[in-house]
Amino acid sequence: MAESNGIVDNRGPVVLAVTTALLVASTTFVALRLVSRIGVVKNVSIDDYFIVLAWLIAFGFSFAICYGTSVGLGRHDRDVKLEWQRSLKQCEYAFSVLYNPALMATKTSICLFYLTLSKNQQIFKWSTIATLIVVNLAGTSLTFLNIFQCRPVSAAFEDPTPSAAKCIDIVTLYLSSAPVNIITDLALLFLPMPILTAIRLPRNEKMILIVTFSFGAFVAVVDVIRIAYLQSASVARLQNARDARGDFSWIASLSFMWSAIEVHVGIICACVPGVKPLVAKVFPNLLGRIKHTGNLTRDSGSVIEDFNGKGTRPSSHYASPPVSPVQARRLDTSVEGGEMGMMDFLTTPETIHTMTNTQTATTNRTKRSRAASLTAFDFVNTKNPKSMVKMNNREALGPLAVVTILFFLWGFAYGLLDILNSQFQRIVGMRTAQSIGLHSAYFGAYFVAPLTFGRVVFRKWGFKATFIVGLCIYACGTLVFWPSAVLASYPAFLISNFIVGLGVATLETAGNPFITLCGPPEYAEARLNISQAVQAIGTVFSPILAKKVLFKNALDVSSLIDIQWTYLGIALFDVVLAVIFYYLPIPEASDEDLDEVANRRADVNQKRVGSMTIVHVTLAFGIFSQFCYVGGQEAVAVVFQKYVDTVRPRPKPNSFDYQAIGHAVFAIGRFLSAMGCLIVKPRRILLFLFLGLIITSVLSMNLSGYTGVAMIVLVLFFESGIFSTTFAMCIRGLGAYTKSGSILLTAATSGGAVVPAIMSPVTDRRGVQYSFCVVVAFFAFGALLPIYTETVSAAKAQVDPVRENSSSSTDPPTPSRAGRVFAAVMRRKKRSSELPRVEHVEGQLKEWPG
Repeated sequence: MAESNGIVDNRGPVVLAVTTALLVASTTFVALRLVSRIGVVKNVSIDDYFIVLAWLIAFGFSFAICYGTSVGLGRHDRDVKLEWQRSLKQCEYAFSVLYNPALMATKTSICLFYLTLSKNQQIFKWSTIATLIVVNLAGTSLTFLNIFQCRPVSAAFEDPTPSAAKCIDIVTLYLSSAPVNIITDLALLFLPMPILTAIRLPRNEKMILIVTFSFGAFVAVVDVIRIAYLQSASVARLQNARDARGDFSWIASLSFMWSAIEVHVGIICACVPGVKPLVAKVFPNLLGRIKHTGNLTRDSGSVIEDFNGKGTRPSSHYASPPVSPVQARRLDTSVEGGEMGMMDFLTTPETIHTMTNTQTATTNRTKRSRAASLTAFDFVNTKNPKSMVKMNNREALGPLAVVTILFFLWGFAYGLLDILNSQFQRIVGMRTAQSIGLHSAYFGAYFVAPLTFGRVVFRKWGFKATFIVGLCIYACGTLVFWPSAVLASYPAFLISNFIVGLGVATLETAGNPFITLCGPPEYAEARLNISQAVQAIGTVFSPILAKKVLFKNALDVSSLIDIQWTYLGIALFDVVLAVIFYYLPIPEASDEDLDEVANRRADVNQKRVGSMTIVHVTLAFGIFSQFCYVGGQEAVAVVFQKYVDTVRPRPKPNSFDYQAIGHAVFAIGRFLSAMGCLIVKPRRILLFLFLGLIITSVLSMNLSGYTGVAMIVLVLFFESGIFSTTFAMCIRGLGAYTKSGSILLTAATSGGAVVPAIMSPVTDRRGVQYSFCVVVAFFAFGALLPIYTETVSAAKAQVDPVRENSSSSTDPPTPSRAGRVFAAVMRRKKRSSELPRVEHVEGQLKEWPG
């Protein structure tokens, strides 16, 4: 805004200075990388060509920004001279077209470099290839969208824009594409970490190596800052559109500047590993001192590894530690004209020689010193823990607590999604059928994820890998909510709900069987009910947080944009949690272990009902019951507030408050179900819950006022323990089929996508109370499982836990402290009684007669 003294507000000088400085810095790093590759390594690879291409494109859009500052970029529209208008729009168009290709070329260069490190690392290789595909598909799509942002294309840089032209809001386009950039930034940051942390190097060198590859974190941080400015620009555009004002050059100038920072910092970070050989050549003493410092703290019996690609081992009769995932040919860089292998990108020149010189010392070390060396060389101890089915209660406590965090996480996500969808429905005027569609998209993912990629990951790589994949998909889904809110698009929200559902379903594919199997089997139902109760606590708090804090002022689309920072925080938390899970020693259970547990009661589990074994009949009933129960539960959740609004006599408290009370009662019910399963047989707890559920649902159809409200709250109470108890009962005794049974039971949760869709038209035509006949029917179908387990004697024996210490672990029970003291005294007395008894007489020893 022009001030009285004639000074014009202008961000242009700042934008110019920052962009120029970053251009100079990235140019310097690219030049150093080329000198390193050509002069020291003497090997130019395809990733070097792509980084040069990225720099050329970055130079082009940086020039467009710098030139734009001379023709009004950074000024208010009213301060931009008329003759500058066309040139300014041409600069803005050039920048918008060149931005995505520059990012795409930079990230492609990094991915190609990673592929050179992926020998014998198939997961890393294919993950990198997947990232490369996403980067190029998204980059190409966004580039074409920017090129054809207006129809006709020439309208993008004409001033004024022709009235007949149709143009995409470029700020909105950038903001909606932000999740792709964040996802690929995080992928490029974390993908190489498992390989880098597994390399056998002195600690100081390993730290330098990891920090070198961690510079990519700066790109992610810059991207988040850029998004903040884009968000401000988008909100300002929405406000100005309501006021019929423009001011694009002022609003978007800082967004352009941070976009330039993002690209140039990315180029610099991509060049850092390539510059390391040059630094080692020019400053050998510096890296030598670092190496020497690292060697002072390492064990002389450190693990030795031959990096000559021959796979040799130290001449020791002890078992060798795991092989480093990166092996490459190394030639001595001190020889003039010699070439440098890929390992020299990762270590200092002296490291391998020093490690080889200590090989002889390794042969004289014990197993204990070898184990100590692993601690000295690695940041974490990733040795395989004991099988989960062989753990006692104390051993299982730690893993159970860690995995229960995931239960809280998906309960928290479910509560946020419910409120976000309702707010979105209110702001954009969504119909009831569309709201049901969002709900069905989330639960429909439960049918897709466990039966497709979730099954493959779970069966092939186990619990830990499934947790990591689920968390990553969950993070991607929460990030996709950003463009959904920006675009205020129903299809985008539909996709967001589906992706989050895929992530949560993948987590549940492994989470529920993990809690069920980790520890003594007789406590499986109680354990799962407790973990599911923690999940219910997340469902209690997240809607309250969303309603009272996050969505308190959500009145329009611009306020929805502000809320997305919450989802960004959840996504980053998910990624960090996935990294933590990678390094945690999560116990597993092989099919052989599961068969061993099932065979302890082979006489019970192998009984047949017709042509099927009893365990498979129980599983079939469980799948059908789970489908019906979850469908009814979600149908009640969808109409809960509408039901309360219909039957309550007074407006206070409101329906949301009653739903919060219902969620709290639901959580309490799960804790009580866990206690009940320790006292009463779980099948009887299940029968009691289904009977109470059917009765209260019928009463909800016919009662009104506070009595009706109390009945629907009691419906939530009786729902509480059904899922957990059904799941734990129905996978008991499956042996090697336990994981397949868990997958099918998780897929049965997709009933939540079907029953609300059936109930919705009944509600619209006959009223919400009458529509409860639908849930009564489905709950009655679900009750077939407890009826079956109560009436078929073979099923009773199969699902009932056997409360014996011998069934909980293959190890003997651990005695109490008093018991251990008593046993020690008895062993000493026994040994003393077995010794020859002697008496000293007159200087001689005389043996007593026995």
